[in-house]
Amino acid sequence: MTPAALADTVARLVTEAAARRGVADVTPSPAEVALERPRNREHGDWASNVAMRFGKRLGVAPRELAAELASGIAAVDGVRAVDVAGPGFINITLDTAAAGGLARTIVDGAGEYGRGDALAGVRMNLEFVSANPTGPIHLGGTRWAAVGDSLARILQAQGADVTREYYFNDHGAQIDRFSRSLLASFLGEPTPEDGYAGGYIADIAARVVTDYPGDLAALPRDEAQEVFRAVGVELMFGDIRAQLHDFGVDFDVYFHENSLHETGAVEHAVARLRELGHIYDADGAVWLRTTEFGDDRDRVVIKSDGEAAYIAGDLAYYLNKRERGFERNIIMLGADHHGYIGRLMAAVAAFGDTPWVNLEILIGQLVNLVKDGQPVRMSKRAGNVVTMEDLVEAVGVDAARYALVRSSADSQLDVDLDLLAKHTNDNPVYYVQYAHARTCAVDRNAASAGVNRVEGGEPAFDPATLGHETESVLLGVLQEFPRILAQAAELREPHRVARYLEELAGAYHRWYDSCRVIPLGDAPIEDVHRSRLWLNDAVGQVLRSGLGLLGVSAPERM
Repeated sequence: MTPAALADTVARLVTEAAARRGVADVTPSPAEVALERPRNREHGDWASNVAMRFGKRLGVAPRELAAELASGIAAVDGVRAVDVAGPGFINITLDTAAAGGLARTIVDGAGEYGRGDALAGVRMNLEFVSANPTGPIHLGGTRWAAVGDSLARILQAQGADVTREYYFNDHGAQIDRFSRSLLASFLGEPTPEDGYAGGYIADIAARVVTDYPGDLAALPRDEAQEVFRAVGVELMFGDIRAQLHDFGVDFDVYFHENSLHETGAVEHAVARLRELGHIYDADGAVWLRTTEFGDDRDRVVIKSDGEAAYIAGDLAYYLNKRERGFERNIIMLGADHHGYIGRLMAAVAAFGDTPWVNLEILIGQLVNLVKDGQPVRMSKRAGNVVTMEDLVEAVGVDAARYALVRSSADSQLDVDLDLLAKHTNDNPVYYVQYAHARTCAVDRNAASAGVNRVEGGEPAFDPATLGHETESVLLGVLQEFPRILAQAAELREPHRVARYLEELAGAYHRWYDSCRVIPLGDAPIEDVHRSRLWLNDAVGQVLRSGLGLLGVSAPERM
């Protein structure tokens, strides 16, 4: 008995109850009939507040509706008891066999368990990282790399068609500062006052000289700077892409900001907004009436000198995404971008779209590295910031990704390098990975002892034997996986998956300490041992799936 099957039954019963009362068009959504695991296991395996959700719509007291639904649920095979509590909560207890049957469902599903179709057919554009190509990826960008890639995987697990997009900021003053910094390094001059410092500038400058076929020193200063701009940006961005790839993050689209200004996309967006009546001219400039859509002031789109304001690129880029067919667009921005939200949402509304539906903005908070109880402030390569390379060099890709994704992205995060280097249960990524490695060790030892999931060509599985208290708890945690994934996708919160995996690892370790897959001594192999092997492998599968969604490996040995 899977949670999804039970929820489908509850939805059917609600629809039938509505029909009996002459209420048409009542088709509960998956969210409306979602089951929850009670905090107190004495209250059963599952709880539902569906009667309180639909009582008013059906014109009946919630507790009366709950009793009616409970009668139908009790008739389902595998349900041992159904109770109505409080104002209309429904508590459901499964019989041991029905609960234990989940183990085989998970193993037979071969990685499909937990996946859903809530976002099936929805085209989504997920833009994340998008660090300026003027230096290595700092810790904020590294956090978004881990969170964004994990979110993309989770959304895909709910059926979404996700395009990972990197917005390449190759237009504007920061590129000028970068090229001047490279040129100054080449000429042996001090770093420009508004330029970029750090060892990487000298590295890139030297590579530009190596790649350029002529004599850079012989060029006029402005021509040499253009060479450093063109070649240096490409080299820096190549380094960024390589770093991201090594971090397990690859993008489907690398979109160049400069293309918006070179292809007429900005003019196209302004023309569209003018047609919609939201553009006006004043003081020699072109303005967007964002105050009509909740912004604190109207925004200049084209300045009086004819130059495009920063928002012009945002308008063109958003329209470009919509014209590429993306229904949902998610942008992940750093902690210093809160001020952008109002104007971007106003722009969405100006195009006739729905803010927070056609466009969502996620804001991440700062990340600090801590070692020996003290902040890590300086990078050997970047000079004044700590980079992705620094973090990976210190703890490895798995620990880095897991540490960055296991906390809500809208909270400030301190990453303890000493903790992540430990091979103990205090280290959360080690704790979860060790649980998976332990399931694999149990598999190997069981095979050596002659305990197999299949006997005589048939599955050897008796779910009724999985009645130990730790097995009930473990099965209850396994039942939660689909709900956790659906919730993580809906709320855009990958950290929920990491926290779930830690809960599952804890339940597994406690079960491992209490229940034997391999009989003691010369005791015979029984159905309970074979069934426990199914449960062991089910846990391994869910741990593997969950870690995969976070872009973290699931080692078989540790």
